[in-house]
Amino acid sequence: MPTIALVDDDRNILTSVSIALEAEGYRIMTYTDGASALDGFKTSPPDLAILDIKMPRMDGMETLRRLRQKSDMPVIFLTSKDEEIDELFGLKMGADDFIRKPFSQRLLVERVKAILRRSAPKDGSAPKETDAAKV
Repeated sequence: MPTIALVDDDRNILTSVSIALEAEGYRIMTYTDGASALDGFKTSPPDLAILDIKMPRMDGMETLRRLRQKSDMPVIFLTSKDEEIDELFGLKMGADDFIRKPFSQRLLVERVKAILRRSAPKDGSAPKETDAAKV
């Protein structure tokens, strides 16, 4: 099963989303800021990352910017930022989806599944390894 990285400084979000995704069989890695996540991706690149925008040390936008320099890993923003400009900017920077808090966990799980389906190889082989290890 694919590995999902959850990057959020809210431990309640990390716990609840981890439980929902683990129930679907996903392996979960959690980080509380973007800098720690990028460090972790060097040795254990996930198949998809779910990023908050407002975090200490390195926010989600900067994390995505640095990630996109080396990787096409799918990214979903999960954030309390509710301005349309934030969503537009995130999508322009390379996010695959943008979900506002509060959110439906069922909807998040289905969006994860949909993005992973689209990013899977068409020949039925295992998903390709991401370039995130080079970050």
